[in-house]
Amino acid sequence: MGKTEGQKLEEKLCFKPKHIAKDHPKEIEKAIEFAEGYKTFLDHSKIERECVQYSVAMAEKAGYKPFGRGIKGKSGDKFYYVNRGKNLFLVTLGKKPLNEGIHFNIAHIDSPRIDLKPNPLYETEELAYFKTHYYGGIKKYQWATIPLALHGRIMTAEGKAIDLDFGEKEGDPVLVITDLLPHLGRSQGERKLSEGIKGEELNVLLGSLPVEDTEVKEAFKLKILSILHDQYGITEKDFMRSELTLVPAQKAVDVGLDNSMVGAYGQDDKVCAYTALMAELESKNPEYTSLTALVDKEEIGSTGNTGMESDALLHFIEDLAECEGERVRDILRNSLCLSSDVNAAYDPTFSDVYEKQNSSFFNHGPVLTKYTGVRGKGGSNDASAETMQKVIGYMEEAGVPWQIGELGKVDEGGGGTIAMFMGNMDVDTVDLGVAVLSMHAPFELTAKLDVYYTYKAFLAFNK
Repeated sequence: MGKTEGQKLEEKLCFKPKHIAKDHPKEIEKAIEFAEGYKTFLDHSKIERECVQYSVAMAEKAGYKPFGRGIKGKSGDKFYYVNRGKNLFLVTLGKKPLNEGIHFNIAHIDSPRIDLKPNPLYETEELAYFKTHYYGGIKKYQWATIPLALHGRIMTAEGKAIDLDFGEKEGDPVLVITDLLPHLGRSQGERKLSEGIKGEELNVLLGSLPVEDTEVKEAFKLKILSILHDQYGITEKDFMRSELTLVPAQKAVDVGLDNSMVGAYGQDDKVCAYTALMAELESKNPEYTSLTALVDKEEIGSTGNTGMESDALLHFIEDLAECEGERVRDILRNSLCLSSDVNAAYDPTFSDVYEKQNSSFFNHGPVLTKYTGVRGKGGSNDASAETMQKVIGYMEEAGVPWQIGELGKVDEGGGGTIAMFMGNMDVDTVDLGVAVLSMHAPFELTAKLDVYYTYKAFLAFNK
């Protein structure tokens, strides 16, 4: 039986994103295979420095060369630049001159976590602890009683860098934040959920043994210092010259009896970083120069000289422009940027905070987010109609399924991305990324088909 006139009209006029597995079942195995590389990337990129180091190794293997001022390149040449160990800018020179614009793809590689305070080590009641200060928007109670690993860098007085990766290797002990047993938790249970565990209660248990000297006043603290000194050659003063952080010790894993999802820490926003990186590495003689930037500090407002509020990326563009004798303002006003960040996937368990018609769903493809912001679009970029038309056109021309998304109901909250910083640079910008469940939790979820098709969307954009 053929379609009715009404069904034909509905097909012609209405838009409804489709489940990728229903329309493209043969792509499932490709998505599962692509996710294997993604999981490995996550396991080697728990913090920004590690992500940059791992990505640089991939870039060099793909033929990228270090960028320096005055370098003259031709179409198809590939360069990279590292800013302070926490930003990575990757460029593939295009066929068109720079003054016709750059195709930017920018993702952040920092994630919510637990940082150590500058002077963290103490003992109390014959136990040794670290004091901490959480980083980014977290639900603090989620970080208690899970295995934690210690990552980061310490600089010695002599200027030597010591990188820590403790709790990840097979056989490594892990660290933990304790919680109160339910038998004694009546008063704690009467707290607001946001205060179930308070900031100053996020103390990390390190050890319970003293040094063998009864004359030492802080024998349990000293035991931990002696272990750290034996392993890394550091003293307590070296903590003041460090960047140390605690992240979940668990590795990325498959989730679901159908093997359809990835579960891991830090998928916001390393899922977009990885898909953008892979698309950049595979870019061959693009029409427009592609510039993929992996940046820091998004979770705390993009501040500092490795965040998007700094001029680091602008200075890099100025150096590119200088190589070709072009004006930066011409390049920027003709450019197009994907602020590649995640959106909140619709969660049926908590459906009351979502507006379903403008929510993103698992397995419906990359999410195009016209604006973010808080309530009245505060702190948003709000992409223009022309920008939406261009980006949608790239995806549809490449046959990439996509969906539209908004971050929950208008008055429920909201959030921001780096899009507004590129918009402030006079660049047409829109958010495009992956839908995530349990965002900002120590264990986040993504759908493998969405990850794979976001990569394909970025490939189309780079071409």
